[in-house]
Amino acid sequence: MLPRLCRRSETGTVGSAGIAPYAATVLAIGLLVVHVPAQQQPIPQDPDAGFRFKSGVELINIAASVFDESGRFVPGLSKDDFVVYEDDQPQTVTHFSAERVPVSLGIALDTSGSMAGERIREAQTALGRFLYDLLGPDDEIFLYRFSDRPVLVEGWTTDRELLSRRLGRMVASGATAMYDAVAEAVRLAATGQRQKKALVLLSDGNDTTSRTSLREVQERIRESEALVYAIGIECNVDPVGSSRRPHLQRRGPMPFPIPFPPGGRRGWPIPRQPTPPQSRTWMQACSEPVDRGALRDLTDDSGGRTEIVTDPRDLDKATAGIADELSKQYYLGYLSARKKDGRWHAIRVEVRDGHYRIRARRGYVAS
Repeated sequence: MLPRLCRRSETGTVGSAGIAPYAATVLAIGLLVVHVPAQQQPIPQDPDAGFRFKSGVELINIAASVFDESGRFVPGLSKDDFVVYEDDQPQTVTHFSAERVPVSLGIALDTSGSMAGERIREAQTALGRFLYDLLGPDDEIFLYRFSDRPVLVEGWTTDRELLSRRLGRMVASGATAMYDAVAEAVRLAATGQRQKKALVLLSDGNDTTSRTSLREVQERIRESEALVYAIGIECNVDPVGSSRRPHLQRRGPMPFPIPFPPGGRRGWPIPRQPTPPQSRTWMQACSEPVDRGALRDLTDDSGGRTEIVTDPRDLDKATAGIADELSKQYYLGYLSARKKDGRWHAIRVEVRDGHYRIRARRGYVAS
């Protein structure tokens, strides 16, 4: 429109030659006035924002599991049955729920070489049932695998069929970067959209290649609200004095058959085998026990737990127990007056009935 106004003023159709710049100025001001109100529209506030699980010190969220003396879950408790302390100071519980809430759940599966064979097959079967039969339809899940390094196989999704396909294609090989995997998975778990955050770690060995230290992983877990569960597959080695042999897992194909007795008992020479890939042995003996202490360091502060199985066929029972616990926990929340001082603040949750046992997060870092 502006070029047309200028042409008309040159032919004398418009009364004054100065009206063209004046019209352009008025038009520009009008456009500015039209757009300003749209930019200043207030952002709608979510009325439920204060009730969500979130990081921070304003609302401290606790998932509590309560058991009787026989280890059975205790249902039917109310807010008045709990007492919460922060740094030994009693707190007022402002939020409470005994209903199952949807979970943002991460799975981190060890696919290192020692998991080859029965272990990876049983893990795939147990986690497949975990996804389809034990978790709720509104739960969202992500899937990590780790060997030499952690790999995000699938991000947040509710597509069980997709996760099952991804899970079934995993192959076991390589070393064990467990701490790196947990560090990445905990960070991703914090971005979940559901009220409750959790991570399930399944491994049969000790960390061998991580750049992240155990202490660094602990700090990252303490800064999150994720419940961390670990399932360790113990080596098939009986205590000292047993005649059972360690369970052996193949790292790769044997270069050729060895017809000679071990050690050359009759003086036969033993042929030298070529060096296997990445300076590993062709056969890996599962001779070291799972580092239970390290797994508990990863789980206990969060309110989760560590479970050790000695038979891979028990993985199904272990994952079923975790799913059952996630569905029966109590949710408690309180407002903390602590400043963001970057320090660890201890939390203690008690049940007024002294016959019950409770497991919950042990504190948080006010960062």
